[in-house]
Amino acid sequence: MKAATIGAPVLAALTVLLVARCAAAGPAAHPAAAHLPPPAARETISAPARTTPGAFNATDVAWLQLMIPMTEQMLRLLELAPEQTSNPRVTRLAARLGAGHRAELPRLRELLGRSGAPGVNVHEGHDMPGMVTAGDLRVLGRTTGAAFDRLFVEHIREHLEQGILVSRGEQGSGAEQAVRELAADIERTRAAQLALLDG
Repeated sequence: MKAATIGAPVLAALTVLLVARCAAAGPAAHPAAAHLPPPAARETISAPARTTPGAFNATDVAWLQLMIPMTEQMLRLLELAPEQTSNPRVTRLAARLGAGHRAELPRLRELLGRSGAPGVNVHEGHDMPGMVTAGDLRVLGRTTGAAFDRLFVEHIREHLEQGILVSRGEQGSGAEQAVRELAADIERTRAAQLALLDG
């Protein structure tokens, strides 16, 4: 699992500067610290500049560019369940979460396209809280039974918890109403999925 979570105090700074900082950065041992802005930049976090067409600001774009690969990677994890587990509850959970995540992707991609930002994965190769990595998928692809179930649930829980945190950050700092509304929808969905996981 990842070494750190994204705490509320750094969330606004992370979402505002995620795209610019991550585009040039490689994998970091401490993902949250790697994306903190320099001291001079922190003074402007409360009023991020608009960098894309319309009402989209940097927080909107950063959130979209984070949520898309997070969702895509989670779908890859969920697709492993039928082959790697013999637990029907895990298989049903994977199918239910997969349907919800697949429904979100077109909305996320459509909004990113409207923002004018490039549709590239700026987090390729980054080890970030809530993001299932290629290495994670390789390990899970070699794991079966109860060991798979345990790792599977751990990754899902981290993904859902981080999705809630960053979606709250978007609602607080984003500018485009459609993006903020989608973030609210995703926060509610992730909370319900987390309750399902706990149940």
